[in-house]
Amino acid sequence: MDIDGVTDAQILDHELLQLPGLSPVSLKANPHIADELFSQWLSLPETGRLVKSLIDDAKSSTPVSASKNCTNLNVACGSALPSVFMNSGTPPLSPRGSPGSPRFSRQKASPSSLHSPLKSVREPKRQLIPQFYFQHGRPPAKELREQCISMVDQFFSNYIDGLHMDEFKSITKEVCKLPSFLSPVLFRKIDTSCTGIITRDAFIKYWVDGHMLAMDLASQIYNILRQPGCKYLTQADFKPVLDELLATHPGLEFLRNTPEFQERYAETVIYRIFYYINRSGTGCITLRELKRGNLIAAMQQVDEEDDINKVIRYFSYEHFYVIYCRFWELDGDHDFLIDKENLIKYGNHALTYRIVDRIFSQVPRKFTSKVEGKMSYEDFAYFILAEEDKSSEPSLEYWFKCIDLVGDGVITPNEMQFFYEEQLHRMECITQEPVLFEDILCQIFDMIKPEKENCITLQDLKASKLSGNIFNILFNLNKFMAFETRDPFLIRQERENPTLTEWDRFAQREYVRLSMEEDVEEVSNGSADVWDEPLESPF
Repeated sequence: MDIDGVTDAQILDHELLQLPGLSPVSLKANPHIADELFSQWLSLPETGRLVKSLIDDAKSSTPVSASKNCTNLNVACGSALPSVFMNSGTPPLSPRGSPGSPRFSRQKASPSSLHSPLKSVREPKRQLIPQFYFQHGRPPAKELREQCISMVDQFFSNYIDGLHMDEFKSITKEVCKLPSFLSPVLFRKIDTSCTGIITRDAFIKYWVDGHMLAMDLASQIYNILRQPGCKYLTQADFKPVLDELLATHPGLEFLRNTPEFQERYAETVIYRIFYYINRSGTGCITLRELKRGNLIAAMQQVDEEDDINKVIRYFSYEHFYVIYCRFWELDGDHDFLIDKENLIKYGNHALTYRIVDRIFSQVPRKFTSKVEGKMSYEDFAYFILAEEDKSSEPSLEYWFKCIDLVGDGVITPNEMQFFYEEQLHRMECITQEPVLFEDILCQIFDMIKPEKENCITLQDLKASKLSGNIFNILFNLNKFMAFETRDPFLIRQERENPTLTEWDRFAQREYVRLSMEEDVEEVSNGSADVWDEPLESPF
């Protein structure tokens, strides 16, 4: 029998055994006596039965009672001790149960005697950890599930055979709490067989059993729009949503007879969404990016607001009008592509040749145009959003890449001087008093306050509210001069509407200008009644 695995709790203590005929001193002086005692104890029939019982319990996974085994152990030891230990001439030990014994008092106060492993073994309590990961999403709470099913039963009670697409919109709006223009996409998501009808059971299977009910609004919209197996949203995923918005929103009703401009409006909205939401620049919006942006709030607002122009985030028709008309003005041959010579005219020749060269080198963003040296409408939309609102993070990233000639992640004085040289030359040409670069450099560092001397990082720019002025100083002469003169009209405009961004204010001014030009053109063509009509877009 192998006894090497015996633990400290199982070692026989001569004091615990209370051998009446053996002195503890003599036992410690003669350790071979304990070995002889242990060998004789192992040879006893009672010991054999005890060991066999323990082995059988272990094999059958029966819980072992320590107190029972200890009792059997003491009985076996006490009934078969050899006579040599019983007849020793040493005096007996003090009784353990005597209340007056100092030994009794010490042991009573000792924590080890209260929690001796020889007396009791307690099994640890099992703690039940609740499930925290669900592969297909957390299932809805029982109350929420029952409430949803009750509403679904109420809607489908009059439609035993199921709901058609036009009838399904009420389910989208009231049961799913989603924007109504998502209804066709959701309908096709459930009706995978293209039957044209959604039954109660099919809706319950997708929305309730599919755990869509328990998701947050952003996750619901993300899963409805994305293609099966994809972990991101592409521009094509938003096209059905914009088609439904154009077909049903009262603020876009005037566009229904002009499909060309419907398409341009939808494209512009999608470009704006990806400009602000797709911060990684991959052309694929992830769930995390969707949650971090404000697109969901804009979708809810456009679903409740009849005036589309009051939804200035992404969906404003006036903002689309400004972007499209600006592009149309530059595109002289109207081939829907513009080159360097076209872009240099932007903003009354506000930009320098050097910054235009950097834009067409596709450093800040790869062009989607397939014609070399040409910028598409999508590329222009990204450009104008970055140019007219340099306070936004996408714009700062766009222009930082342009100025960072080396591509080492910092802007140095030499790189800034390279772009400012052309600005200085232009000021001299228009007899404007030039501002030396040394003075400009001090002004730039005072505005940005970079962490490291003699270089500016992207984080430095994002931490400053004056970062946009840096780029205007370097390559936009008109805005640089406006910054130097501190136009009081613009300052008052900013104070009156602090929530509006630079882009919002620009689009507001430009739309008024373009509308007035359109009205003047109509008057010159003989339409004098135009002044009696409210201002609206020509589309």
